[in-house]
Amino acid sequence: MKNARQVPAVTSLPQSPRDEADHRVRRYALTMTIRIVCFGLMVLVQPYGWYTWVFGIAAAVLPYIAVVFANAGSDSTEATAESPVRELDTPRPAPIETEAPAPQVFTIHEGPKDR
Repeated sequence: MKNARQVPAVTSLPQSPRDEADHRVRRYALTMTIRIVCFGLMVLVQPYGWYTWVFGIAAAVLPYIAVVFANAGSDSTEATAESPVRELDTPRPAPIETEAPAPQVFTIHEGPKDR
């Protein structure tokens, strides 16, 4: 019995390029929003103290982190892709019957020797 090939599942295919780009843009926008909030907290929170430095460092470092994460793609959702090509079983071709030439038959008749 032949091994049956399994049809690739849609869930095993990688994320579409459009969905992956949308995900990266959303992640970048979220990181930059956090940067804006950190910058605002650095300026607005009184009295200034150690947390002001934390907000300032975060506001300075987050653009780099946002760009690196946006360019890295979605490594956490990476899936092993299966080949979308499916092998189909085809019926075997009918054997070709050729007319074989009739074999040559030599008939020998033996009888008493007349001499």
